[in-house]
Amino acid sequence: MIARIIVGIIGTALGIAMNLKTEAFLRFTGKIPWAEQHLGVEGGTRLFYKLLGLIIIFLSWIYAFNWLNGLLQFLLGGLFRG
Repeated sequence: MIARIIVGIIGTALGIAMNLKTEAFLRFTGKIPWAEQHLGVEGGTRLFYKLLGLIIIFLSWIYAFNWLNGLLQFLLGGLFRG
């Protein structure tokens, strides 16, 4: 239980850092051609890092609070009704 919370805190911190320090991530890794082409004319990589940060936060919370079963039941529950 405590390990899940620690992983959740680390993941949340990483996601927040990706959103707040997007320019630093961009300078460290460079531009992503796919993101530049598909997510915007100029700044697609920045948008990609921000979206990735939000996804990391979301997945960290799902893991930390053990919400995976409830989420899958909510999303896919209608497929398995008898």
